[in-house]
Amino acid sequence: MSVSPVTEWCSENYVKRLIGKTDVEDALKKLDKLTQEETRMAIAENLRATHAVDERVRGDTERVLFSVANVNDNVAEVFRGV
Repeated sequence: MSVSPVTEWCSENYVKRLIGKTDVEDALKKLDKLTQEETRMAIAENLRATHAVDERVRGDTERVLFSVANVNDNVAEVFRGV
């Protein structure tokens, strides 16, 4: 007794599905891994940008504090002169 091509294909497909080896499932797993990797890369890029902004703000803060100290010194001199 021979097996029909349709029955053979269905049996093969069923076995592949049982062991999780279908092309669609493999493609979805690969897509999931790529999506996760892309997400991690985006997070790393955001972190890098955040650090760059933080460094610039720290530099600006130091300049502002230095300027405020100079203004305080100048005001103190004015009061001493009055």
